[in-house]
Amino acid sequence: MNLFEQLGIGPKTVQAISELGFEAPTPIQEQAIPELLKGNRDFVGLAQTGTGKTAAFGLPMLELIDLGLRQPQALVLCPTRELCLQITNDLVNFSKYLGQVSVVAVYGGASIINQMRDLKRGAHIIVATPGRMLDIINRNVINFDNVRISVLDEADEMLNMGFQEDINAILSHTPDTKNTWLFSATMPNEVRRISQNYMTDPFELTVGNRNEGNSNIEHEYYIAKARDKYAAFKRLVDFNPEIFGIVFCRTKIETQEIAEALIRDGYNADALHGDLSQQQRDKVMKRYRDRSLQLLIATDVAARGIDVNDVTHVINYSLPDDVESYTHRSGRTARAGKTGVSMAIINSKEMGKIRQIERIIKKKFTKCDIPSGFDVCEKQLFALIHKVHNVQVNEQIDQYLERINAEFADVSKEDIIKRFASLEFNRFLDYYKNAPDLNARADERESRERGDRNTMRSGGKFTRLFVNLGSLDDFTRGDMLRYVCDNAHVSGSKIGRIDVKGVYSFFEVESEIVDKVFEGFKQKDFNGRQVRIEISQDGDRKREERRSGFGGGRSFSGNREGGERRGGFNGNRERGGDRDRNDRGDRGGRGGYGGNRERKPSNSGSDDKRGRW
Repeated sequence: MNLFEQLGIGPKTVQAISELGFEAPTPIQEQAIPELLKGNRDFVGLAQTGTGKTAAFGLPMLELIDLGLRQPQALVLCPTRELCLQITNDLVNFSKYLGQVSVVAVYGGASIINQMRDLKRGAHIIVATPGRMLDIINRNVINFDNVRISVLDEADEMLNMGFQEDINAILSHTPDTKNTWLFSATMPNEVRRISQNYMTDPFELTVGNRNEGNSNIEHEYYIAKARDKYAAFKRLVDFNPEIFGIVFCRTKIETQEIAEALIRDGYNADALHGDLSQQQRDKVMKRYRDRSLQLLIATDVAARGIDVNDVTHVINYSLPDDVESYTHRSGRTARAGKTGVSMAIINSKEMGKIRQIERIIKKKFTKCDIPSGFDVCEKQLFALIHKVHNVQVNEQIDQYLERINAEFADVSKEDIIKRFASLEFNRFLDYYKNAPDLNARADERESRERGDRNTMRSGGKFTRLFVNLGSLDDFTRGDMLRYVCDNAHVSGSKIGRIDVKGVYSFFEVESEIVDKVFEGFKQKDFNGRQVRIEISQDGDRKREERRSGFGGGRSFSGNREGGERRGGFNGNRERGGDRDRNDRGDRGGRGGYGGNRERKPSNSGSDDKRGRW
């Protein structure tokens, strides 16, 4: 008998989860499922992020619902859109062979009309973010009289994001006889209070020590001066050639700036934060899951619910204000029993926060040195050699071997190896030649100089240009960066500040490539409209940004073949930072669009920029 069947899960559900690769239950599943299948008691489950909490409540939930009653019987509340969609997808997969199980996702950033239509058709299970769920309740289109189970997933984060009042209002519309299941990675006092308010004598289950971090994660910290932080971050990325990671920043602005700086420097990176519309968030996450992105730059809230396999590193570009959030950050890696690394780049004044985190997760951080230029080059070289040694050879290459051998007839094996390595490796050698030591001593006082935000871009004199494309054409700053680079055939490191307005934008380029940019935009159009590039006039910037005409300055216009205008995007009205709220008062979002260009280090550096319920 299958191990899940021994816990009480039916054979049809077991068949579905077996196809998904579920072989044995995790500790939280093994202990929670038998208790939840009883269906007669409230429940509190505490377990680390990535230990299978969704299956722990999802599998018994599916066993307990009555498929013959097409009314809401279970309500799952979670903090973010990504987590809402993830839970919905998991429940649909778990119920593959059960019949017509209706699971409806309700979240901001998508059409509320379509969601209400789906609910009116009948739903057995509703998975929702509190803000949008409350909106739908207020429209009197849903009846919760048959709800038997309510689940509060990531309860600690919902409280941190200010959802207390919304949760109270939603649960007040559900029967008093329901069972409430609360799941959380940490147990702060707020979560303790919510269990007291909504539950009666709950069964409490703690897997591992309370608030303890995943034992499969290595925790490291690096000390750098504020002005060297971005350069140190890039060096850590370069020192880990196979990195597939999530980089956490404290604010949406910092997230966007870091992502754009990485794009300019040729890294496959993009931003995920609360100012993006659902369409933009889906696009970023699809690219990340497809691994066409190497680095996802995110805020804490935006990253909740991200369940991507094989994340190798979590990098804390900025430590969280709430030290308990570190548990959730680091839990994005080492999922499903795998190993991972959580790095923190700090200044000397943040050692106290490192010690606080150590006490909470009950694990020690390892103090590591930022790699030297020599170390990075050596690591990159042997990563390249290892990749070549293990590459799968396509047999079609045989037809070219004679010509290849003839080309190298006068070159020795050693010379071929040197030339091949140099072809791929010279840029790293050039960049890290005479690279400075970026390590700061723990007792060294941080400089108070914060510098200008533009220090992340390369040096040089820049010229400000005007283009008649903007946010109404669905351009973000990242999209504009990619558009200019692709059409002008220039490196992102040559592009400076980008300001995207409604029907036009401004962007800076190094003065020496202005002619190349103009040349690249000859005969270009966008959706049948001529693209015009001008040198922005110096002086009255406000007048410049108010004008609606394109007169003045040097300009070129042309056509862009195959231009695709993507549908307009709507962001959500939010409160409490990046939190999901609803789609009232939609506003446009910003977002980076990282290209898959060749990764090329840049000399740019960055100063540290710092921006609950």
